[in-house]
Parts: sequence; structure tokens; C-alpha cells
Amino acid sequence: MNARPERDFLSEEFWDTGATRFSTKDGTMTMREAGRIFRLVPEPPKVDAINDYIVSAVTTGDSTFFTYFLHHYEPRLNRRVYRFMLTEGIYGYNPQRFLDYKLSAVLAMFECLQNYDPEKGADFLTFVHYHIGNALLDCRRHEEGGSFQSLDEYKAARGIAWLYNHSEKSSKEVISEYAAQQNCSEALAAEYLTLARQNRSWAPFYASVQDEDSEETGEDVSRDDRWNYADILWNGIRAHAVQDAFDKLDYREQVLLEGRNAICMTCGKVSPLSERVSFEELAIRFEGSSTSGAERAYRRALDKLIRLLTESGTIGCVELIQTEQNKKSVTATYEYKAVYPFSNDDDEWGILKFDFANGTAEITKLADGDTSMTHKFGKASIRHIQSLPSKKLPKKLTIAIEL
Repeated sequence: MNARPERDFLSEEFWDTGATRFSTKDGTMTMREAGRIFRLVPEPPKVDAINDYIVSAVTTGDSTFFTYFLHHYEPRLNRRVYRFMLTEGIYGYNPQRFLDYKLSAVLAMFECLQNYDPEKGADFLTFVHYHIGNALLDCRRHEEGGSFQSLDEYKAARGIAWLYNHSEKSSKEVISEYAAQQNCSEALAAEYLTLARQNRSWAPFYASVQDEDSEETGEDVSRDDRWNYADILWNGIRAHAVQDAFDKLDYREQVLLEGRNAICMTCGKVSPLSERVSFEELAIRFEGSSTSGAERAYRRALDKLIRLLTESGTIGCVELIQTEQNKKSVTATYEYKAVYPFSNDDDEWGILKFDFANGTAEITKLADGDTSMTHKFGKASIRHIQSLPSKKLPKKLTIAIEL
């Protein structure tokens, strides 16, 4: 094996590069900024595969090649951190918190780089996949209400808590089963279960398992969930996000949305839908506008609000464009694009095909080839299109997706 130069990727020298600099406004950071802290301008030199940057970093000892690697890997890392936080039930519009998790994962990659040997044939991302997962879990460990001495202890507590929740057995049976599985004493297993119970009395506790793509996924391990996190999230973070997005609309857009949805964004009063303003009335309010014109203006205002909420990380959305329709055979084809935090403008569009006569639909091409996030967007799009009259299918529409 060829001798490799001494490397110190954890030195302050790396942090002096432009890789971690980003602009903020009034001391605040947006989710977009948190998702682009390693983007370089101009773009780094092109290579056949991003692993080539890692090989160059190892062979030359120059950390600049690692910044090139991060420039290309960042969108994928964003999605992994984002999915982890979602499955842990802790995600909200908090760019600083997201950045903490993300930088923990990058630090884990730094440390792995010290021991990575490309001559062994393993891709660097394969080499670091497990360590990134551990870094995210360790970040989660420090946020838990309980006290865990190490990551191993934390993972053990999560494991026995998951078993306790899903087995529907008594504590004694669970302790015995876990001890047999892990080849440890029942006393130690009981200690782990006690830690899990103590922690759950303070904070949400999720067990991590591996899905088919070897990504982290989470399942609630508490039998007695004391908190309604959905209500807390909606009444807190999301309510403010919706108001902020609404305030960015112009006066006409605000009137259209408030009137048609029977809601007052000033006082928060929600009236019955039977009291909502018709498009004819909205057209009269804005002289010179027709009923169809008012409806189109409402749709544009709604699309704009959806996009603002998507940019803030509050929701996701799907853009749909009809590319083919056969009214005789009652079939249609749509291209769809999933838009969510950290998706890219150049992501590939997916294809949906509908047969309304037989009531069937299928995804013939996944958007961006993503089997986890955008696959769900495709299924949601199918449900929405199938709920519409087949004789009045829209040529273009945007659908809001709850994340």
C-alpha cells in the first residue's frame, strides 16, 4: 500500500474556507440557508463520481477536496437529516436545530475520513453511512429529557422500549426476551427499560429501525403518550408560519383567500363554509373582474401561499402538469414534481397514468427516483386526481402535502 500523507481534516483550517459561510437577515437563518451552507460559487471542478473528491482528499491531504464533496453531497445529506427529524417527531421550522444535526453528521464524516482507505474498494458514503446514523442519534440523545451515559446505553434503551411497546407483554417478559436477544443479564435489561420509562415521562421517545433503504425510521415506543404533538406543532410553529406567509401576499390575494375560505387571518375566526364568499361576489368586489377571472385569481393566490409555506419548510407540495388526455377512453397522463425542503429545481419529473374507466392509476416513473419522500407525493397526487371529475381535469395544478 502506498504511503499516504499526514492529514488533519479536523483542523481550523477547514473552517476558514467559504464552505460554512452563509448570509442571514436580522440575525435569523432560513431553512434554505441552513440547507446550502456547503454550496460553493463557482462550482468545484467536475469529476466522474463524487467519491473521486474523497480519494483526492485522502491522497493529497488537501481538505479543499472535502469541501468539493460536500458541495455535491449536501442535498442528499439534507434529505437524510430531514427524514430523521421527521420520524423522531421533533421537526418544526427550526433552521438552527436542523443545522446542529447536519453539522454533527458532517463532523462524523470528518472523523471517518481519517481512517478511510479507498484501496479497500468501499465507497466513502457506504463507509460512513452507519456513522452518520450514530451521529444523528447522539444529537437526539443530548436532547432527551433523561440522562444517558453513552450512545450505546441510549440505543439499548430505545431498543427495549420498542420491544416493550410492540410485544404487548409484561415488563418481566420483555426484560427476559430482550436479555436473551442481546445476550445480556436480566438486571441490565431491566435497567435499560427503567431508563426508557424515566425518559418517556419527560420527552417523546422513538425507537430507530432500518427500512428497506437502510435509512433511519422511527416508531413511538410509549404506550401512554401524554402529549399531543400535532396540536402543539400546529398551534405554535405552523400557525406562525402560515401567518408569515399570508402577510407576504398582496391585498387582493389576501381578500380572495379570506373570503373564499371563510376565515379572518386578523382575529383567527373561522366561519362555516356555507358563509364563504362566492366567486361572483369576489368578482364584484374587484371591479372589472369576471367570475372565472376571480376563480383563476383565487387559484393563483392559493398556489402562491402554498409555495411560500413550502419554502419555509412548513409543508410540501406537488406540481402537476397534464401531458396527455383521451376523453374517449377516459385516460390521462400527468407529470409530477415533488417540492419540499431541500428538493432541487433540477430534480426529475415523475409520470402518473390514470384509467378512469377502470378506476386505476399507477406511477410509471418516480420523481427524482426517490423511493421514500417523492413516492408518497406521487400517491397523494393520485388520490387527489381520482377525486376530481374525469371530464373536468385541470391542465395544471399545485397540491399541498402535509409532511
